[in-house]
Amino acid sequence: MNDYVGFQQCICCYIVIVSSATGNSADTAMVNGDGAHEHTEEAESKQDRNGEADGGEESNEQEVIVIQDTGFTVKIQAPGTELFDLQVSPQEMVQEIHQVLMDREDTCHRTCFSLQLDGNVLDNFAELKSIEGVQEGSLLKVVEEPYTVREARIHVRHIRDLLKSLDPSDAYNGVDCNSLSFLSIFTDGDLGDSGERKKKGSELEQIDCTPPEHILPGSKERPLVPLQPQNKDWKPMQCLKVLTMSGWNPPPGNRKMHGDLMYLYIVTVEERHVSVTASTRGFYLNQSTTYTFNPKPANPSFLSHSLVELLSQISPAFKKNFTALQKKRVQRHPFERIATPFQVYSWTAPQVDHAMDCVRAEDAYTSRLGYEEHIPGQTRDWNEELQTTRELSRKNLPERLLRERAIFKVHSDFAAAATRGAMAVIDGNVMAINPGEETRMQMFIWNNIFFSLGFDVRDHYRELGGDAAAHTAPTNDLNGVRAYGAVDVEGLYTLGTVVVDYRGYRVTAQSIIPGILEREQEQSVIYGSIDFGKTVVSHSKYLELLDKTSRPLKVQCHSVLNDKNDIVELCSSVECKGIIGNDGRHYILDLLRTFPPDLNFLPVDGEELPPESQRQGFPRQHRHRLACLRQELIEAFVEHRYLLFMKMAALQLMQQKANKDSNKTDTPSITETSETSTECKADTSPLEGKELEESIPGLAQAKELAETLVAEDGSDPKSREVVLNACKAVGSISNTSFDIRFNPDIFSPGVRFPDDSTDDVQKQKQLLKDAAAFLVSCQIPSLVKDCLDHSALPMDGVTLTEALHQRGINIRYLGTVLEFVDKTPTKAQLQHFYVTSSRHTSRFGVELSALSAAVSHFLNCFLSSFPDAVAHLPPDELVSRRKSRKRRNRVPGSGDNTAWASLTPSELWKNIASEAQSYYHFTVQCESVDQVVEKYGLQKITLLREISIKTGIQILIKEYNFDSRHKPAFTEEDILNIFPVVKHVNPKASDAFHFFQSGQAKVQQGFLKEGCELINEALNLFNNVYGAMHVEICACLRLLARLNYIMGDHPEALSNQQKAVLMSERVLGIEHPNTIQEYMHLALYCFANGQLSTALKLLYRARYLMLLVCGEDHPEMALLDSNIGLVLHGVMEYDLSLRFLENALTINTKYHGPRSLKVALSHHLVARAYESKAEFRSALQHEKEGYTIYKNQMGEAHEKTKESSEYLKYLTQQAVALQRTMNEIYKNGSNASIMPLKFTAPSMASVLEQLNIINGIIFIPLR
Repeated sequence: MNDYVGFQQCICCYIVIVSSATGNSADTAMVNGDGAHEHTEEAESKQDRNGEADGGEESNEQEVIVIQDTGFTVKIQAPGTELFDLQVSPQEMVQEIHQVLMDREDTCHRTCFSLQLDGNVLDNFAELKSIEGVQEGSLLKVVEEPYTVREARIHVRHIRDLLKSLDPSDAYNGVDCNSLSFLSIFTDGDLGDSGERKKKGSELEQIDCTPPEHILPGSKERPLVPLQPQNKDWKPMQCLKVLTMSGWNPPPGNRKMHGDLMYLYIVTVEERHVSVTASTRGFYLNQSTTYTFNPKPANPSFLSHSLVELLSQISPAFKKNFTALQKKRVQRHPFERIATPFQVYSWTAPQVDHAMDCVRAEDAYTSRLGYEEHIPGQTRDWNEELQTTRELSRKNLPERLLRERAIFKVHSDFAAAATRGAMAVIDGNVMAINPGEETRMQMFIWNNIFFSLGFDVRDHYRELGGDAAAHTAPTNDLNGVRAYGAVDVEGLYTLGTVVVDYRGYRVTAQSIIPGILEREQEQSVIYGSIDFGKTVVSHSKYLELLDKTSRPLKVQCHSVLNDKNDIVELCSSVECKGIIGNDGRHYILDLLRTFPPDLNFLPVDGEELPPESQRQGFPRQHRHRLACLRQELIEAFVEHRYLLFMKMAALQLMQQKANKDSNKTDTPSITETSETSTECKADTSPLEGKELEESIPGLAQAKELAETLVAEDGSDPKSREVVLNACKAVGSISNTSFDIRFNPDIFSPGVRFPDDSTDDVQKQKQLLKDAAAFLVSCQIPSLVKDCLDHSALPMDGVTLTEALHQRGINIRYLGTVLEFVDKTPTKAQLQHFYVTSSRHTSRFGVELSALSAAVSHFLNCFLSSFPDAVAHLPPDELVSRRKSRKRRNRVPGSGDNTAWASLTPSELWKNIASEAQSYYHFTVQCESVDQVVEKYGLQKITLLREISIKTGIQILIKEYNFDSRHKPAFTEEDILNIFPVVKHVNPKASDAFHFFQSGQAKVQQGFLKEGCELINEALNLFNNVYGAMHVEICACLRLLARLNYIMGDHPEALSNQQKAVLMSERVLGIEHPNTIQEYMHLALYCFANGQLSTALKLLYRARYLMLLVCGEDHPEMALLDSNIGLVLHGVMEYDLSLRFLENALTINTKYHGPRSLKVALSHHLVARAYESKAEFRSALQHEKEGYTIYKNQMGEAHEKTKESSEYLKYLTQQAVALQRTMNEIYKNGSNASIMPLKFTAPSMASVLEQLNIINGIIFIPLR
């Protein structure tokens, strides 16, 4: 019961501000690095690639080809540097050595060179093993080559990148796949060194253990500024004041013939203004000034092959600072500087100075992305690239790795290009292909990508919910593309699809089918329907291809009638269209109904839902009719039905065998329950299924029989009957084997079925009702159960969304989840709604010049206690009256652009309440933010974080006074930027994932060494496919670190966990719940390595982040505080230690109930701290509590109970001894002969042992 109460209160912490109907927020956070070029990671990845190669369960020769590259060393000779050795592998291309040299400190300023072996130039794209003469000890010479315009531009771009390498502004601005990482600030670079070793006495005293006031338990302060501590390395080391393209570009014809390629204008730190010519031979000073053009070389001209060499000669400050800057750059951990594959945006940023930057200026006005202008053929044909990579061979492991790597790389490039294009469309930088139409109906093409807006154009979705349906359709379509992409059937193609929400608009970006723009849609579609089922066509090739997907996607092939009453066979929903492109490929698009409808949100006349759904108030009206079940739900439902099928077959077999009365009565009851409505009763209580098994003797054997029976060909009539009955009972579409599939067209308006399929349609309707009821009666209770036993602990909107989606629960069920949690509202279950709902209400078209004013006004109405938030309209002279009269301004679909200015806080909260009611069917009885905070125990800073992340707002990092009643919290100046929120497909590394799962399974069976080898193998394969950075690599590193730790290799554990933390910060975000967990693990390994102060800093950082993300009232906080308390205990800060340990005890008692073993352990830790302070009475009191719990839960004989009993005796002896001493002192005063009391400082080993116990690390004997 206590656990239940605990859960009611803790739901507040996790149902923390739901990630509204945004769908897979986790996807946007996924990140990957371009392994082909990113050899900044060189040393790391080399080391990884030479890791253990066997342990793979597939053919070992294959693995060896890929991973076991026996590396060798070559010597490199570059002009102006000494000879040096470089470790290379035979698989590597010459191009990759180029990348390494462009990153090395002493050769980084060279870009235009060739590598020569014995005077022969090596081909950049040749693998080293294919070049004759390249072997151990070969000498490769770096030879400077003449520049071309392209090479000169690459050189300037590279030098600019080197100058900016420590500047975090790209990460704050969310460009070029840069993102933030702050770990190095807390470790001071001492990870991997020996750190402070465990020394007693003076050494320990130097550790400053006192945390900032706001981190202490009970503090109500939630500052924002510490989220992004200032890194001393980021202090700008100025090498140049200005480096920009000269206004004299391009060179006139006569100068081209002298070899001039382009001109640069440079201002040095010493205020020297110079004009530089980039020529075929290198860079030199010319005699031009700002207003006069004189391209002749200056005297001296300082001709140099590299711009860095030229600048080092004319500016001493440049020479000094550039050298220092490169030293710092190469000292940074490679993971701090490698690009992530999908952009991660930061919701806060400091005020960054806007510096002049020629490359950024040039990039802003080209439709290409960065280096792409250097790709032959200029703009990329995205569709061709996406489809060609899918066609690559996949017969063996090396081929599959190559294919997956290519698919992943193209996808991440496409997502970046699509995001950039979508922003350009909304910002008005792209001309529509139908400019004559109303703005909301316009479509765009940019960089070979097609863009459309999320509005209901030409009443296409009128019967399905208009604009609301048009807004949902793209995400449904993306889920369909994801599903078909994962099945990966050869010969069937989907479009590259990215959905971008930006400035309140939804934009869908798609690759373009060759030839589709030249034809009418009616002529192109040879499969499916373009008018929701009136005219339907089919095609034999499509049926053949789609039939291969029908089993994995659980789609039933079915027939429908078209407008001429002809029967047409389909193997998908009618909306799914098949078009053969001019390239001869079979494309499918409009996959928005890949998965069947969700009847809980689709009221249909004359159809009744099962009682489980009705009891929860379903069916409910929804704002559109496109509500679908998630793929995860379909999988779980089919799995559940399969178990039921096996059970029923087993029971019938037992009947046939034993033929006893008692068994006869059992079977019908099960058959009835499954036939009459949805599920066997196991849904309502997960225990009943087990009880059923235990109560029927021999059921397990019967199940085995049933499995063999299902595998047979059904020749035995009796066994055929058993299978037939079981198939009928669970709704299988086949009578001879278990096969559940759904017809996605059931309940689609306008779709008619032939008369002879009436029975089938009825069965399908029943199956859909059962699935809807399964969600309510099985999945939601299982989520709540997982939260109760703490196997799922969502901390914020993103992790809550993940937890729901993993179980197939859509975000629209949040209200139902909450009702389930608590019929009588307790503390704080609602955070998520506010943000979700406010997100729905914050969609309004605003003229660009008023955007920051609109956003700050909205945030004031949402979060500020100031009752009279007034909007500041921009000054009149900037808003052209004529323009608004002429054409309603250019924001697509906008109405009155100043409507936002009249919004008041009470009006906004009314909107939020009605939104929560209509979308989630949940009642919010609050009229202001302060009432909400009071009633549900929320934090305004948490609400601000959630709304910013969900809508893409970036705010200035400073302390905001939300509670002032005299002035609003936000001004226009506090809104720095608006970022896109992007959803896209995440291609997977299937082989690597297989290894990872096998490794996990081995570890769970106790085979740590084998598990470790498999996971190392998985890491190599992940790196091969994703490059260096990816969320799955992060999971791999975390598990490896834990295994290293358990197997006693603490330094290796530290190194792997450090990488995991850096990667989590970079690919998920600096305060993502996963990052907080990674910090905690790293602190433990630091402590084990004797780096005590670092461990404390990391734990304090984790606590600060958790306070910001979800506040103090969360079950995870107990674990964190126990960790902090133990480390403080270890460094003899007993009073401070007690504050954290007692807080952990309070939280554990609240969430686990006072009789839980976790609480007993908490009592023991508190007792130890009191013992160290010689407060034996308090120590005894806590240990007795712990002892009682152990005795009641485990019995007298259990070792834990005995340990506790021993410790109680020891404490009692100490208490008695202390009392004797005190009495002696009172009696005899200063003459007392005092027995020395034994006060033992805790040993590091005992503290570490306790840390391992609370973190769930159990050392098991190796097998």
